[in-house]
Amino acid sequence: MNNIVEVNYAQTGKSTNTDKFGMREMQALVYKKREQPYLLIKAPPASGKSRALMFVALDKLKHQGIKKVIVSVPEKTIGRSFKDTRLMEYGFFSDWKVAPYFNLCDANNEYHKSKRFIEFLEQESCNILVCTHATLRNAFKEVDLTKFDNTFVAIDEFHHVAADADNSLGEIVRQLMSESSAHIMAMTGSYFRGDGVPILRSEDECKFYPITYNYYQQLNGYKYLKSLGLGYHFYQGNYLDAIKEVLDTTKKTIIHIPYVSSKASAAMDKYEQVDLIIKKCGTLVEKDYNTGIVTVRTPDGRLIKIADLVEDDAKSRNLLQAFLQKVKNKDELDIIIALGTAKEGFDWVWCEHCLTVGVRGSLTEIVQIIGRCTRDCEGKTHAQFTNLIAAPEAEQADVTKAVNDMLKAITSSLLMEQVMAPSWKFKTRKNEEDEHTRGREEFSTLVIKGLKEPSTEKSKHIIENDLIDLTATVLNSDIVARAIGGGTAPEVINKVLVPKVIMIKYPDLNAEEEEEVRQHLIASIVLKGNLEQEGNSVQDEGSEGNRIIRLANRFINIDELSISLIDSINPFQRAYEIMSKELNAPVLKVIQDAIAERKFNMSVEEAKILFFGPYKTYVAHHDGRLPSIDDPNLKVKRLAQAFIVLKNLKIRYEQGLEFKIEEEF
Repeated sequence: MNNIVEVNYAQTGKSTNTDKFGMREMQALVYKKREQPYLLIKAPPASGKSRALMFVALDKLKHQGIKKVIVSVPEKTIGRSFKDTRLMEYGFFSDWKVAPYFNLCDANNEYHKSKRFIEFLEQESCNILVCTHATLRNAFKEVDLTKFDNTFVAIDEFHHVAADADNSLGEIVRQLMSESSAHIMAMTGSYFRGDGVPILRSEDECKFYPITYNYYQQLNGYKYLKSLGLGYHFYQGNYLDAIKEVLDTTKKTIIHIPYVSSKASAAMDKYEQVDLIIKKCGTLVEKDYNTGIVTVRTPDGRLIKIADLVEDDAKSRNLLQAFLQKVKNKDELDIIIALGTAKEGFDWVWCEHCLTVGVRGSLTEIVQIIGRCTRDCEGKTHAQFTNLIAAPEAEQADVTKAVNDMLKAITSSLLMEQVMAPSWKFKTRKNEEDEHTRGREEFSTLVIKGLKEPSTEKSKHIIENDLIDLTATVLNSDIVARAIGGGTAPEVINKVLVPKVIMIKYPDLNAEEEEEVRQHLIASIVLKGNLEQEGNSVQDEGSEGNRIIRLANRFINIDELSISLIDSINPFQRAYEIMSKELNAPVLKVIQDAIAERKFNMSVEEAKILFFGPYKTYVAHHDGRLPSIDDPNLKVKRLAQAFIVLKNLKIRYEQGLEFKIEEEF
């Protein structure tokens, strides 16, 4: 396929290399904080969160007085990530072992799950249990809270929790924290729910120690995976008439079909859709009723194996899930067809292609789906995400812009450049630390005169780790939203309302700490402009295809990246497909520089005036020496910024990413 954004990685191996204990980079970061009672791990799919949990849990069992470990996952298939794992052979002090009787995600353990959960808390011979969120919720109603004392409760895909009183999983977390001595570890690839409801109440969230590991660190540090492709294909009529043209049956593929209620489903029930997709792949040869796997002969004579996760029949579904838990060879399976499953936490390491039909309502869901194919394994050099979408009822220019915005948002999110919620490190002055930290992916440093430095570890921790989440909280606050909509003076919002939100979210801060956090928060928001939480769902109004335009419009500040990743538009199924430029290392650097320019707050017009006047005068009067971006003289620094803005603009133009600029430059 050639209609992709192509992201190439350095293949440093850093994120998959292990230390003397067998820990990868992210896992070692988590393990350093293993003595924290409440840990919040924010790391992308395939980064190794499940094994990080194992390391921490085993240490708590042996060294921290914890007697029981409970691991809770959204669905049974995700429980596979917590099966027995040999850790000692890689240098750790113990292996991870789950007694089959207390692995309640095992397909064979279908009955009396709550009873077994309660039995687990009563007995002493086994100390690890794996269950679903549903089992945890059901059993929790029947257990005295004191039974959770000295337990370690790990909740995977933590964004399923909510501060809403009606969210029973959230209520469990609150009760465990306030009424027991239980330790908690929360793991998620996205800390935004997408419905505007915060995940945790402020007084609970401030007790968690957050550890963040970004997507760029993970993907750039892979050993085998070289590139990631993102493609958008528009069709007219029925998607099943177009799917064959974007489905390569030689690639290990997960197909996510649309929900029956969506317009993309073509008014078919889900079983009809699955049957027709299988027919598009080839001729049915047989179905193995012991596993649920369907064998199909392709038109070129190959035999491929397909798993149907859309099937609702409990017995058939359990057989298939049992099979998937035991898959150890890439030749055992070729295609998975899914509906609401095989997204977050689903682990099929050989997956090369995620083919998703219909517009997904949030960037969070898209990134989760992309994560299914970005696991590193031998023999896999390229991962592909393809979105097959009904043609929008809009002018082609509008669609092109919307897709371009989507590509910019997704690419920036995967690189963790945080276009929607950038991470900035603010200081009152330059020092040696800035020189050492320049170039890190996590932060860009900006000097702000008079800015309060954090005076305590508490405020420092919030400023360095929680500004993104705090920004979302402020912008979702009713009092702030009403004030902005009512034309309230910025000074009132910044100095009166924002402190109220901070006080609610972090009730244990003193006045000085609160002011330090407020200043850094305001600096961050002012720098990146008015933002919306990226996870907000887009309502399904109008045509299904038009949703991509509304979704792209959610990504405020994307327009500040005045680049185009669109190369051309080609005919596709009587509609069209967006052809995207190859996003290789040089182009990624251009995008990174474009994002970095935003902290200059300089228009192209100002840059031209400075460059063709004071800049050239400065160079002439200093024997050809160029202005430095680190010059203490603000006027000289501004000249250097002007040069950078125009230089990057010219590079973008030469690479076809920017509109034409004056020939004289």
